[in-house]
Amino acid sequence: MGLGLAALGRPEYINIRTNHDIDKSETAFKNTTFSVLDEAYKLGVRYFDTAPSYGKGEAFLQEWNTLTNHEDVILGTKWGYTYVANWQLGYPGKHEIKEHSLEKLLEQWAVSKKMIPHLKYYQVHSATFDSGILENQSVLEALFRIKEDTGLHIGITTSGENQKKVISEALKIEVNGNLLFDSFQVSYNVLEQSTFDVLRTLIRSGKTVIIKEALANGRVFESENFPKYKVAYTLLNKLADKYDVGVDAMALRFVMDSLQPDYVLSGASNVTQLKENLKANAFELEDADVKALKALAVSPGFYWQERSELDWN
Repeated sequence: MGLGLAALGRPEYINIRTNHDIDKSETAFKNTTFSVLDEAYKLGVRYFDTAPSYGKGEAFLQEWNTLTNHEDVILGTKWGYTYVANWQLGYPGKHEIKEHSLEKLLEQWAVSKKMIPHLKYYQVHSATFDSGILENQSVLEALFRIKEDTGLHIGITTSGENQKKVISEALKIEVNGNLLFDSFQVSYNVLEQSTFDVLRTLIRSGKTVIIKEALANGRVFESENFPKYKVAYTLLNKLADKYDVGVDAMALRFVMDSLQPDYVLSGASNVTQLKENLKANAFELEDADVKALKALAVSPGFYWQERSELDWN
């Protein structure tokens, strides 16, 4: 398992959290981030994933990495989104703005490259057909130069119901006769399983597969706001009791056992959540239980429409 910093570097994120009684100052978030990073490392986590758009997430990780100087950590970051909410609670507009231009790549790379030599994965943040990234030759060539100059694994992250198509197109991209993309960070969980076949193909071909949003932005936890998932909640709670773990560990373990990716990211926002998430490392699901959980998948169109309606809080 790895740790993603999406919920650690900024005071608001897409989820269904109802507990708002926390200190939302930048200092408090930095202290929490460092405590979570320290605990994660202590418990065996070695891959840490961030992005400039995670508020202070990339800056926090860089500082922690410099201070601790662990030689065995592996870092990943992204480019293409800019955080614009500026720590303003209840920010009325989009908290992050996508821009897959050459200028944005060079601007954010100038900062992100400071994480070398521990930086291993440099990823296009949320590659889509609409952003034009897969056809922007100047950007693709710049990414290839970064790859050649540094030895980094160049990757993409995906979101939305077109994830499969985006991945398939990205797999074909070559620069100077060489395939460009080495890693793929993809949303996959008990509710959104539409990428299963293409992800298994990636794994068999030796590409790195990193899974994000394994808890479906909190939707795996029982909530009266999502009556469609009544059957899912019943099964997840039943299996959580069977294996004596929380629903979070159950959902994470499903990803690990059904797909066997390189990394599954915990999105924990505090030490308690992290410890609960990491219980996924302590057991394996029986084949029958994996099969039962596979039956919980919903259509990607429904899943992503519902996700788009979740609040930032």
